[in-house]
Amino acid sequence: MTPAAAARHVPVLLDEVIDALAIIPGETHVDGTFGAGGYSGAMLDEGAMVHAFDQDIDAIASGHKMVEDANGKLTLHHARYSEMAEILVEEDIDGVTLDIGVSSMQLDQAERGFSFQKDGPLDMRMARDGESAADFLNEADEEMIADVIYRYGEERRSRRIAKAIVEARPLSRTSELALVVRKALGFRAGDKKDPATRTFQAIRIHINRELGELEDGLAAAEKMLQPGGRLAVVTFHSLEDRIVKNFLRDRSGQKSAGSRHLPQVNEIRPAPTFHKPAKAVRPAGAEQALNPRARSATLRSAVRTNAPASDGDGQ
Repeated sequence: MTPAAAARHVPVLLDEVIDALAIIPGETHVDGTFGAGGYSGAMLDEGAMVHAFDQDIDAIASGHKMVEDANGKLTLHHARYSEMAEILVEEDIDGVTLDIGVSSMQLDQAERGFSFQKDGPLDMRMARDGESAADFLNEADEEMIADVIYRYGEERRSRRIAKAIVEARPLSRTSELALVVRKALGFRAGDKKDPATRTFQAIRIHINRELGELEDGLAAAEKMLQPGGRLAVVTFHSLEDRIVKNFLRDRSGQKSAGSRHLPQVNEIRPAPTFHKPAKAVRPAGAEQALNPRARSATLRSAVRTNAPASDGDGQ
């Protein structure tokens, strides 16, 4: 890593992502989740031309100095990464990198409302438009709130939490929501994990349509990558990782052929659009010790074949 790279924010699994991308100087790469610019900076250091996307206008604004220093090799796009194939339709893309979820920069800003560690407005919107977390929690019915918390937070006690939220409405601050969840679940000082964690995760994922965005982004990457192009995706919880794992399994022709106890079905499958994925990579102990966020991270990567992209239904 160069001195310039060392001075920048270092994202999770940076060296492993760069290894998976195997950048050749002069290639064109996409950083679909620019954030604080850690991956983009490392790609530039390897000699790549970089197109970086972020729906958060603050992230784009903070990257202007990096654009100036890159001397025409970095272009920022204020857009969702699911839109990258349409925006870069004329470009030959050699690599796509996605770092899924909320960025450290967003978590650290209390006014964005992503974390219960610091009190702030109950917002959680990455793009700063549309329905906020407060809007959802104060207007949705109890059943819908419970469903979101169960589905996206994998919280078994979602109904109890939803009931407590409805009874406590209106809510406007992150500290208020955290207190409601803690009371509902019987939180005690010294407990290993704050019970509000799953609820905050679930609401954030719902507000930003994160899982649907990931599915659309993977399809966009498949569409835009050249033969031999590399895809690298870093996820931070099981719901995201499952989507990436299943996508690469299906697109590489690794989908199960069914039970050996059932009659063989002569299914005509499309040609694989990715080669067999590399083995999943997780952070080493040293990185986990330095960055608690790294503990749940998983990197999955694969190389594009020359087969035409799927039509969206796996066909």
